[in-house]
Amino acid sequence: MRAVVTGGAGFIGSHLCERLLAEGGDVVCVDNFLTSGLHNIEHLMQHPRFRFSYRDVCQGFDVDGPVDAVFHLASPASPTDYLRLPLETLRVGSAGTWNALDLAAAKDARFLLTSTSESYGDPLIHPQTEDYWGNVNPVGPRSVYDEAKRFGEALTMAYRRSRGVDAKIVRIFNTFGPRMRPDDGRAIPTFVRQALQGEPLTVTGDGTQTRSLCYVDDLVGGLVQMMAGEYGGPVNLGNPHEVSMLDLARWIIELTGSTSEIRLVPRPQDDPEKRRPDITLARELLGWEPKTPVELGLRETILNLSDRLSQDAPAGHGTAIPVPEQGLTAGVHS
Repeated sequence: MRAVVTGGAGFIGSHLCERLLAEGGDVVCVDNFLTSGLHNIEHLMQHPRFRFSYRDVCQGFDVDGPVDAVFHLASPASPTDYLRLPLETLRVGSAGTWNALDLAAAKDARFLLTSTSESYGDPLIHPQTEDYWGNVNPVGPRSVYDEAKRFGEALTMAYRRSRGVDAKIVRIFNTFGPRMRPDDGRAIPTFVRQALQGEPLTVTGDGTQTRSLCYVDDLVGGLVQMMAGEYGGPVNLGNPHEVSMLDLARWIIELTGSTSEIRLVPRPQDDPEKRRPDITLARELLGWEPKTPVELGLRETILNLSDRLSQDAPAGHGTAIPVPEQGLTAGVHS
C-alpha cells in the first residue's frame, strides 16, 4: 500500500507512519510543523519507503504516482493549540479536508478522516455511541475545533455519497503515548511535566470530570484496520477505561515518584464532564479493542517525556519551520 498521511509528523501521525512502514507500505508524509516537529520523524527520513513533503494541506497538494490510501490527520488537536490557532484550525478542518478528499478522488484511493470525540461536545449520554448527535456549543471557544471536525465529517460523507469515494470516519477519544509535547496542554503531558519538575499538578474544576485513555499503539492499529475494512463509519476508537482527572493526577504522582501537590484551578468553558467511548462497533466490525494497560502506557509516556525534558527538545509549535520542498517524489529530504 502506498499511503499519504497528512499531519504525519504529529504525535499520532508519526506513529502511524511507523506502523505503515513496518507493515511493508510506502508512506508520503505531509506536514508543515505548525504543531509538530521534525524530531518526530527524523528517524524515518532515511527509510527507503518514506517520503516527506513540507506543505500546508490547506493550499492544495498533489502526489506523483499511484496512491492507495489517504489518512487525513492534519489539525491542531490540543485545546492549547486550537485556542491559540483558531483560524488555522477551522481552515485545515474545511479546506484541508477538502483538498485531501480531492486527492483521494483523483487517485481512486481510500480515505480516512480522523475526527474526534469532541464531535459529541459535552455529552448528555454516557458512554457515547456513534448514533449520538452531540451537545456542542457552536459559538464557544472550543467550537473552532469541534465544528471544524463536524464539518469534516459532513464533507467526508458528501464525497462518499456524491463522488463515490471510499471514505471513512473514525472518532478518536483521548489518546496518549510517546512524542506528546511537554507543552501540549493536554492532561497527561501537562501532569507528567509538572510532576517531573516538582511543580503542582494543576487539575481544573474539582477534578471529577473524566476521560478515557487509549495508548497510541492501540489507536494506530485501529486506524489501519478501519482503512482496510469496508464500513464507512463513523466508528469510535478509544479505551473504555475511564478515570477522573483528580485520580489521574494522583496516579502520575505515584508513577513518577514526585513530591508534587495537586492544585485546583478554574475549569475551561465547555469542558466536557464525561468522556467514554462505546466501542461495540469497533469490536464487531473491525475486531479491534485496546490491548495496552493504561499503567504500562503511562510508564512509557513518562519515560519519553522525561527524556525530552532532559534534552530540552524543541516544542515544535507556533510558526512553521522552513524546510526545502523538492517535490513529493524527489526522495527523502528535510
